Amino acid sequence: MAKRYLVLENGSIYTGEAFGAAAGAVGELVFNTGMTGYQETITDLSYANQMIVFTYPLIGNYGINRDDSESLRPAAAAIVTHEVARRPSNWRMQISLTEWAEKMNLPGITDIDTRALTKELRDQGVMKAALVDQLAADTLPKLRIQQLPTNQVQAVTVHSGYQNPNTGVTIALIDFGLKNSILRSLAARQCNVVVFPADVDAKTVLEIDPDGVMLSNGPGDPQSVSYAIPTIQALQKVKPLFGICLGHQLFAMANGAKTFKMKFGHRGFNHAVRSIDDPRLAFTSQNHGYAVDEGSLINTDLIVTYREINDNTIEGLKSTVYPAFSAQFHPDAAPGPHDADTIFDDFLQLIAADKRRKNAQKI
Repeated sequence: MAKRYLVLENGSIYTGEAFGAAAGAVGELVFNTGMTGYQETITDLSYANQMIVFTYPLIGNYGINRDDSESLRPAAAAIVTHEVARRPSNWRMQISLTEWAEKMNLPGITDIDTRALTKELRDQGVMKAALVDQLAADTLPKLRIQQLPTNQVQAVTVHSGYQNPNTGVTIALIDFGLKNSILRSLAARQCNVVVFPADVDAKTVLEIDPDGVMLSNGPGDPQSVSYAIPTIQALQKVKPLFGICLGHQLFAMANGAKTFKMKFGHRGFNHAVRSIDDPRLAFTSQNHGYAVDEGSLINTDLIVTYREINDNTIEGLKSTVYPAFSAQFHPDAAPGPHDADTIFDDFLQLIAADKRRKNAQKI
């Protein structure tokens, strides 16, 4: 393997070995604490234009298969590992991680101290970084002045709607960077899903008369997706609504709350979450760098439903006025534990209760 360099905007340089595509990537450097699920992670659109540091020391040991991707292509700008498996093996494997990375034009670096790198990101916060094959005098100055994309949702959302048909209730799903596992979770419950682009208006959604509305996960700063706020405000008044991850943040903003950028975010599959109404804990899959500001909930109609155990940040909200709620974590998991999978059932129960209420009003 040839030498490759990871340059951080604070001046740190990590030297490792190259794999995958040629270097040249620039992005926000973040770390993921998951012990498995690298294929789902790399293809999760919430990681658009980010460089992922895997804290688990060995990546690629079971290769890549055709079924576990969350989108058609890698969303990450690059991947950073301590060691890439030399002899991957699994009965579902179709190609190795290194071969797939090269085929998908995804650059990677391995053989670096990912523990030290993760500690640096925890201490100083996530930051810009560049992956280069040659160090030059202008590498760091260029990195520091380079601007990262601001509205990443428009780059990953669908440009026209489509249907994932089934026999159950109809869900209008607004795509801000949708994971395939959300579609699978809804399909497992026989939901008839109609997917809309991120900039859809409420009138277009209501033309299909859905039983409920979902707001998907997605990348970047929720403030850059403020164009979706009027749509969410209109839809929650007439249809049961459920937001996941970025959808959770947009739901909060639509109801008067604010968000803030976290120091290093939550990215991994071992985040313990506590329900306010239930003493049990759930281990959850998470991927977000922004959170809802609790102080901004004052004078809103939102109440907290879930909290993160480690830092007490808000992990769930619900409206006291409308049949609407949200979760910061990913109940679809994929990868990760399925402790929170029943939240999809909670949404369907909310839809059923809303139907009963509306039918009673007609009598």
